[in-house]
Amino acid sequence: MPAAAGETSTPSTGYSIVPPEEAAFDSLRIGTERIRTPRSGEVHSPYDGKLAGTAPMASVEHVRRAIAAARAFRSPLSRYDRYQICYRAAELIRARTAAISDLITAESGLSKKDSVYEVGRACDVFLFAGNAALQDDGQIYSCDLTAHGKRRRVYTQREPLQGVIAAITPFNHPLNQVAHKVAPSIATNNRMVLKPSEKTPLTALLLADLLLEAGLPPEMFCVLTGDPREFADELLTHRDVDLITFTGGVPVGKYIAAKAVYKRQVLELGGNDPLIVMEDADIEEAASLAVAGSYKNSGQRCTAVKRMLIHAAVADRFVELLVEKSRAIVYGDPMDSRTDMGTVIDEAAARNFEERVNDAVGRGARLLYGNIRKGALYSPTVLDGVTADMQVVKTETFGPVSPVIRFDSIDEAIRIANSTDYGLSSGVCTNRLDYITRFVSELNVGSVNVREVPGYRLELTPFGGIKDSGIGIKEGVQEAMKSFTNVKTYSLPW
Repeated sequence: MPAAAGETSTPSTGYSIVPPEEAAFDSLRIGTERIRTPRSGEVHSPYDGKLAGTAPMASVEHVRRAIAAARAFRSPLSRYDRYQICYRAAELIRARTAAISDLITAESGLSKKDSVYEVGRACDVFLFAGNAALQDDGQIYSCDLTAHGKRRRVYTQREPLQGVIAAITPFNHPLNQVAHKVAPSIATNNRMVLKPSEKTPLTALLLADLLLEAGLPPEMFCVLTGDPREFADELLTHRDVDLITFTGGVPVGKYIAAKAVYKRQVLELGGNDPLIVMEDADIEEAASLAVAGSYKNSGQRCTAVKRMLIHAAVADRFVELLVEKSRAIVYGDPMDSRTDMGTVIDEAAARNFEERVNDAVGRGARLLYGNIRKGALYSPTVLDGVTADMQVVKTETFGPVSPVIRFDSIDEAIRIANSTDYGLSSGVCTNRLDYITRFVSELNVGSVNVREVPGYRLELTPFGGIKDSGIGIKEGVQEAMKSFTNVKTYSLPW
C-alpha cells in the first residue's frame, strides 16, 4: 500500500501502517511471501459510494498455500513473547486510533463515534489476551483420594492445536471481531487463517500489518480476502484445519456446521435480544438503555436490543421517552464527528428494514418515528403495538429499529422473550429481586444483564448463546483460549 503523505512504508510488510484516504492492498501475505493476485476487489463507502480501497481476491490455491505455511510452522514464542506481542499490538492500535477508525468508517459506514469506540475495545482484547498468556493454565490432582488410589499426582497442561485455526468474521465490527479471533490465537501459540467479510476486508488487512510490526511471526496469522463463494469451502474442509471459529448469521453458521464435519467448531450466531422493562423500573433509565441498545453501531450487533418488552403500566411513558430520545439521535454522514449513527452496511439491508417495518404497520403496528431510507442510510425507527408474530420481531432485524411489545405480567414477558428461535442475550430493567431471580432462571439465553443493555460484557468474559444463537461454546478471551487448545494430562509418582 503506498505511503500517505509524511509516512514511510514498513519494510516487513510493504504496506503503510497508517492508511491513506484510499487503502490499496494489492497482494496477499502468505507466510513470508507476498503474492499478487490476478484480481482485486473494490470496497466502497455505504454512505456516498466513494472508493474506500481495494483488496486482493484469494483463490482455493491461496487457501491451500496459506494453510500449508501455517501448518508447517511451529511457534518458538514463550508466554512472555506472546504477552509482549499482544501488549505491543494494543499500543500500536491505540496510537493509530484516528486512522484506523477512519478506515473502519470508510468501509462500513459506521459513525466515527462507533468506530473510535471499536478501536478502544480491540485494544482491550489484546491487553486481556496478553495478560492471559502469562497465566499458568494447568491443574494438579492428587490420586490418593480413595481406597483405589495411588501415591501419584496427575497434572494437566494446555497445548496449541496441531492443525490450523480457520476464522471467519462479519462486517459489523471489522476490527474487534477479528481481534476476538486472533488475540486468543496468539496467546495460545496457534496459527490462524482468517477470512474477513468481503464487505469490510480492509481493516483486517491493516491489523495483520500491525501485528507484524508488533513482532508476530508472519506464519501465525494470514488474512485471505475476496469472494467466499470461491474459496471458503476449502477453509471448512481442509484436513489441516482443526478448528473453525465463525461469527455471523444463522444460515451461514448452519451451513458451516453441516459442511465442516468432524472439526471443532465455535459458532457465534445471531440474536433477537429483548430489553424487558417491568412496572417498578426507572423509566428514564430504561428508555436511555433502549436507545443506546438499538442504535449503537447502527443497530448492527447480534446483541442489539431487537425487541422492547414493556409492562403495560409504564408503556405509555416509556414510549414517549423512547420517541423523544430517538429523535435526538443525529444520523447521517458517518465521518462527521457530530453524527451519532451512520449507515447500515448496504442499501439492500436498509431496504429490508424498511420492508419489515412496513409489514408490521400493515398488520396493525403504529409507526411513531422514522422508517426513512436514503440508500444505505436508515433512520432510527420506533414502532408501538407490535405483536410477537410480526416478522420485525419474530426473526432478527439487524438494524436500528425499536419495536415495542406490551405485556401485563412477568409470566407473559418470559413467554414472549423465549418465543423466538434465538437465545443470545437479554436486558431486564427492574429493582425487584424476585423478578431478577426469575429472569436469570427462566430466560433461555446465554446472558442476562440487569439494568443494562443486552450486549454488556467485558472482552474477557464468557459470551455466547444457545438455540439458533450458537452451539453453546463461549467466546470472550478466556473461553476462546480454552477452545483453541488441547488439554494434555500426565502423571508422576508422589
